[in-house]
Amino acid sequence: MKHLKLKVCIVTGTRAEYGLLYWLLKSLKEDDDIELQIIATGMHLSPEFGLTYKIIESDGFFINKRIETLVSSDTSIGISKSMGLTQIGFAEAFEELKPNLVVVLGDRFEIFSAVSAAMIARIPIAHCHGGEATEGLIDEPIRHSITKMSHLHFTSTEEYRKRVIQLGENPNTVFNVGALGIENINKLKLLDKEQFEESINFKLGEKNALVTFHPVTLENNTAEAQFCDLLKVLEEQKDLNIIFTKPNADTNGRVIIDHIDKYVLAHSKNSISFISLGQLRYLSALKYVDVVIGNSSSGLLEVPSFKIPTINIGDRQRGRIKADSVIDCESEYSSIKDALEKAFNEDTKKICLNMVNPYGEKNPSTDIIKHIKNVDLGNIIKKKFFDINFK
Repeated sequence: MKHLKLKVCIVTGTRAEYGLLYWLLKSLKEDDDIELQIIATGMHLSPEFGLTYKIIESDGFFINKRIETLVSSDTSIGISKSMGLTQIGFAEAFEELKPNLVVVLGDRFEIFSAVSAAMIARIPIAHCHGGEATEGLIDEPIRHSITKMSHLHFTSTEEYRKRVIQLGENPNTVFNVGALGIENINKLKLLDKEQFEESINFKLGEKNALVTFHPVTLENNTAEAQFCDLLKVLEEQKDLNIIFTKPNADTNGRVIIDHIDKYVLAHSKNSISFISLGQLRYLSALKYVDVVIGNSSSGLLEVPSFKIPTINIGDRQRGRIKADSVIDCESEYSSIKDALEKAFNEDTKKICLNMVNPYGEKNPSTDIIKHIKNVDLGNIIKKKFFDINFK
């Protein structure tokens, strides 16, 4: 009798998310009991954002379905239209692929649409990195909504595990496995300095910064003013070499992209920009830069493992657990300038060397697959709200 494999479908919509999922994908592909399915959507299929589905294929993975969703707009109306198109595409894809389990990560709008389609199709859903807080983003309610539609939960810290349970999820279905990005740090063979410089065609200086800044999507049209204040501070740092990575397809993201392009054109000797560095070059960059500046979740999750400071600007990541190496500042000129000065002082360097990353040092993919294979997927589809005894 032929052995029926468990069909596990991974959904990915961005370059960063795919990088976090890489080792889980690799482990699923190599498991004899599992048939891996991959659906690529969102920015992976956009020429503007680098057609990063090609990276997935070059890594040896087969993409079962590509779902076009990204309309040429970063307005709230455009993103709402994208969500509707995405849900239609996923409804059709799930009907054809018939997965036993859908696995998603995070909180983006295309993931919300995919999970909505899976929930209506009565397909069990596993959610990675639930329970986290980003109070400055529309992703905050999206993430918690995905949690409520999901059946298995893999969180990055124990505090986040407790928050998922607080949302009414059964503790027997919620597992703290650590942050997925840590596994890349543990397992990837990073580039040496010469290889890294050659890979980006840029020479590092005595002082170097990696800048990743995204719009704060629960604020109205603040992206340009905030980013211009950051650029003003950077322009004053004559001895600082800067590597920019461009933002995702969020509301007002194109405003930031336009300012990065103009800045690099005017400061080509000490700055360079990329749509996507990819995981290998991005993590290699963290080995050689002195500070990471912006408001990306990576500055809180992965960067502390490299014992360098993160300047966390504004409210985008407000609510997340932070290492001692994270320097919070307001999204205005004087506060950013003070934070940059602090990042280079000796006290901060000592703090970075001695602190522990709160997101752990685990390899989560092994734990995730173990829990997936042990659970009765037929039973978890009928969820009950778990009430906490507050007495």
